[in-house]
Amino acid sequence: MKYIVTGGAGFIGSHIADMLVERGDEVHVVDNFLTGKRERVNPRAVLHEVDIRDFEKLAPIFRKAAGIFHTAAQPRMQLSIREPRLTNDINITGTLNVLLAARDAGVKRVVYSASSSAYGHRKEMPLREDMPPLPVIPYAIQKHVGERYCEMVSRFYGLETVSLRYFNVYGPRQATDADGPYATVIGIFLGEREKGLPMTIVPDGSQRRDFTHVSDVARANLLAMGSEMVGKGEIINIGCGKNYSMLEVADMIGGPKVFVEPRQGEAPETLADNRKARELLNWEPQISFEQGVAELKKMHHIV
Repeated sequence: MKYIVTGGAGFIGSHIADMLVERGDEVHVVDNFLTGKRERVNPRAVLHEVDIRDFEKLAPIFRKAAGIFHTAAQPRMQLSIREPRLTNDINITGTLNVLLAARDAGVKRVVYSASSSAYGHRKEMPLREDMPPLPVIPYAIQKHVGERYCEMVSRFYGLETVSLRYFNVYGPRQATDADGPYATVIGIFLGEREKGLPMTIVPDGSQRRDFTHVSDVARANLLAMGSEMVGKGEIINIGCGKNYSMLEVADMIGGPKVFVEPRQGEAPETLADNRKARELLNWEPQISFEQGVAELKKMHHIV
């Protein structure tokens, strides 16, 4: 089958592309390398260096594709506060372009990479898909709009869609401090430790996150593409259902810590209710956080 992975040179997209290639599918990667990296593109995939904001160049690539994995995004929350127009163009206009190009090409299904940030700041845990969204940061608003567009195209145009709300994805190829100030927390910690620097904890390390390994996320995407129980714009949590404080994460990695000022708009806690993923996708996490961190420490030569 021919599948398209938008953002296939990115962290999550490249893992999805690799799984599809290993399965024997014809894989096409669409990426403009704004945040993606050429070395992540699977050599057996067909690369299209195209921006999802350019509908005219995007549309022909989708012809005869069975499905689209839409992972392309500008994913940094703090950057979206500084650059709301740029991130809006990529995350909302780009997503609408992908959906309409898929519709026009007669594609059967789009699996959309959504975000648990759509839940906003909540005290009630775990987070369930039937809770009304309360996105705070521009990125979270943009990703939620993408979910609504997915639901809309399924309703009016017959394009099957499903939105996967990821919870703090981590693993090989994640951004580190070397990729600039907008990397994810585990990537920052590992990069700092590799350089012999203390880990910077914001602000006191009490925030709790549900961390999900990238291979589990990639597997959820393939299951969502194949499941006969979804396709109408369903929103499904992809998270482990267990969370850890930033202090606990730092202690797992090991080493000195330094505390810095809080960042704007970040939720104090995330925790996924993943029953819907189990029921509709037959998905459950396979890699524990302890196992995932241990593997990353080896990769980064941290003893």
